[in-house]
Amino acid sequence: MTLYPLYIDPGTGSMLFSILLGAAATIFFVFRALIIKMKLFFSGGGRRGAFSYAVPYVIYCEGKQYFNVFKPVLDEFEKRKINLVYLTSAEDDPVFEMNFDYIKAEYIGEGNKAFACLNMINADFVLMTTPGLQVYQLKRSRLVKHYSHILHAPSDATMYRLFGIDYFDSVLLTGDYQAEDIRKLENMRDLPEKQLITVGCTYLDVYAEKIKHLPPKDDSVFTVLVSPSWGESALLSRYGEKLLSPLVKTGWRIIVRPHPQSKKSEAAILKSLMEKYIGAYNLEWDYERENIYSLSKADIMISDFSGIIFDYAFLFDRPVLYVNHRIDMRLYDADDLLEDADGDDSGASLEKLWIFRTLKAIGIELMDDFFDSIGELIKNAADSEDLRAARHKAKNEAWQHRAKAGKLTADFMIQTVKEIEECRQLKNQPAPRRAGTV
Repeated sequence: MTLYPLYIDPGTGSMLFSILLGAAATIFFVFRALIIKMKLFFSGGGRRGAFSYAVPYVIYCEGKQYFNVFKPVLDEFEKRKINLVYLTSAEDDPVFEMNFDYIKAEYIGEGNKAFACLNMINADFVLMTTPGLQVYQLKRSRLVKHYSHILHAPSDATMYRLFGIDYFDSVLLTGDYQAEDIRKLENMRDLPEKQLITVGCTYLDVYAEKIKHLPPKDDSVFTVLVSPSWGESALLSRYGEKLLSPLVKTGWRIIVRPHPQSKKSEAAILKSLMEKYIGAYNLEWDYERENIYSLSKADIMISDFSGIIFDYAFLFDRPVLYVNHRIDMRLYDADDLLEDADGDDSGASLEKLWIFRTLKAIGIELMDDFFDSIGELIKNAADSEDLRAARHKAKNEAWQHRAKAGKLTADFMIQTVKEIEECRQLKNQPAPRRAGTV
């Protein structure tokens, strides 16, 4: 009998990898979450404040860097005099400096402590930027009627880690184009269709207003902003000194703004680089909550596949350089949309995704072979009319309903809760016990 080697095509192999990875991670975190819940129960925690009664509206903010995503929504609820509970994992969340009357803000801790509270929350509508609902530690509470994810970047909704938005009831989009890929994933994974509502980009609305009050840019100092994503495929992890050293040699002002997640996931890399350039007079590190100040100072940006490229291009209409390198797409939802996605980004398949197709149109590719002559490359990177036109086209696609995102988000939340209440009455169910005031 002749034995033939088993062959699995790259597409099937990628799908199996995604399924096995997701299953293994889910099993691990199910047991971990169970232990946390038991500890919380026996210690008497988790049965206080916003969790002891039902509330119509809850927003969860996992870090203060996301406050501007929610601020326009909070302003709408405050203006309409509608109570809302805002739960945050940041003790220094800017919400505590606001003088809201109808927004009750509560710090619920970080990590597992926050997830343990959220997993038992009692609300009609929960809005969050946090992906991975029902995948890792963050589980759907049986007392929540509707979970909604609001996108916090005007780029592909499928560039989350695996199964990032699969189990939400709705996703609030920044542009209509994002819906197509979500629908494709739902069909491939046999998921029920979510409500997809295009509301615009809340935090870009905030920044667009703020830049009106920023001081004029100092044109006497040429400034390069290096602002990457995070992870093994991101700019600092992959290139580090190879990119920064030739930039420092130019004598220009160099601002490095790591992704907020880098402080947690790439702490050793950041520490090493900061020590390496501690004597470099023209290099500075930006860890401010808001990126708008660094963006406003920059004459040009260097990045990878980070969504901050679009913040910069849309708000300031200035040129960007991007490093197109190998990225292991198996870690992302978008992998299932690429026919030949096997970790190789050299083919045309990545351009099926809006982010990579648009990067090619609005940016100038920076090849790592030319890092040593990066100064000359940047000086010659003139901002052409074609690049400017491509930026405007991308802005119109990805940032719709400008200055209206907070209102449209609040409208959707209120309408959804109204429908939940009407459904409850039709079923003759008693309304949940509400607190007298939030």
